[in-house]
Amino acid sequence: MPVVKEVEAVYLRANIAYDGTDFRGFQIQARGRTVQGVLEQALARLSGVPVRIVGAGRTDSGVHANGQVVAFSLPWRHDLATLRRALNAILPDDLAVLQLELAEGRFHPRFSAHSREYRYFLWRGEVRSPLHERFSYHVSGALDFALMQRAARILVGRYDFSSFGKPPAGNNPVREVLQSDWWQDGRMWLYRVEANAFLWRMVRRLVMALVWVGQKRWTVEQLAAVLAAKDLAMAPPPAPAKGLFLWQVNY
Repeated sequence: MPVVKEVEAVYLRANIAYDGTDFRGFQIQARGRTVQGVLEQALARLSGVPVRIVGAGRTDSGVHANGQVVAFSLPWRHDLATLRRALNAILPDDLAVLQLELAEGRFHPRFSAHSREYRYFLWRGEVRSPLHERFSYHVSGALDFALMQRAARILVGRYDFSSFGKPPAGNNPVREVLQSDWWQDGRMWLYRVEANAFLWRMVRRLVMALVWVGQKRWTVEQLAAVLAAKDLAMAPPPAPAKGLFLWQVNY
C-alpha cells in the first residue's frame, strides 16, 4: 500500500471582522454562539482536526471588530488564498477573514501587540436611525463637542484606570492611553482611543463619562477627579456595547 504523507501544520495569523450583535463575545463559552467557537468549527471542518485559535482581544457580547487578530496552527496542503476563500465560503455572514498569512512561531496575538485601537460611534440624530441601530449608540439632545474633546484629551497618559474597569487578568489597573479624541462626520460622532491595553469595559465607561461631560452632567474637572479617585463605584454605567469596535491591533 502507498504511504500517505501526513500534512504538516502551519502557524497562521489572520485579521478578522465581525458584527458582534448576535455573538456572546469573542471567547468560547460552554453555551452560546461566540466568534472563537464559530471560527474554530469552520477551521475544523476544512482541516478535519480540532483547531484552537488565540485572539488579540476578548471582545464582550455585542461588541464588533474591524481588525481583530487571531493565530492558530492548521494542517494545510494548499495556498493561503485558497484557505481564505474556503473559510469565507462557509463562515456566516457576520464573520469574515480579511487577511491570512504565515506567522513566526513566537508571535502571539495578545502578548506581541504594542497597542490596540477601539472606536465608538454615536448617532446624533433627534430620531434614532434604523440603518445605524446595530452599530451605534443613539444620543439625542444637546452635546458640547468642544467639552467632550477637552475631556477626552486629559485621558492621554499613563494612569491607574480603576475608576473605569477591572483587569481582565492579574491585578494591574495601570494602562497607557496613547490617543483619545473625537471626530465628527455629519450626524455620526466617533470616539477613538488607543492604548497599550484596556481594562474590562474601560472604553464603554469612558465613552459614557465623556457623554456626561457633553451633556454637562459632569464637568471636565469632575471626570479628572473620578479618574484620580481609582474607585469603580464612581464611574457611570458602560455605554451600550453596540457602538464599540475593536478597530485595529498594532504590532
